Amino acid sequence: MIQLTDNAVAAIKTAISRASENAAPGAQSAEGLRIMVQTGGCAGFKYMMGLEAQTRDGDELVHQDGVTLFIDSDSQPHLAGMTVDFVSGLDSSGFVFENPNASSKCSCGKSFS
Repeated sequence: MIQLTDNAVAAIKTAISRASENAAPGAQSAEGLRIMVQTGGCAGFKYMMGLEAQTRDGDELVHQDGVTLFIDSDSQPHLAGMTVDFVSGLDSSGFVFENPNASSKCSCGKSFS
């Protein structure tokens, strides 16, 4: 199962709230965050994230501190046991992934093998 730090939970809740405020009338609101793995990036696989409105076939749902994560069946083995954090700095801010399944990762931390 994926674990979220308190900072990651807060960042996800903020993103969902802002998306709801800016949604077009009648649009389906975001219910959580989808985290998935795709082939690509400089190390072989890359993390993809985006707000999600509904469950898809094969999804695993992770509920933590009022946040729902959607993980597709192909990504589940690559993400099992991962911790997601959100860091803020002067130069940049973003999600950081600590993935025990990654044998190596690129210097930016957004792709792995």
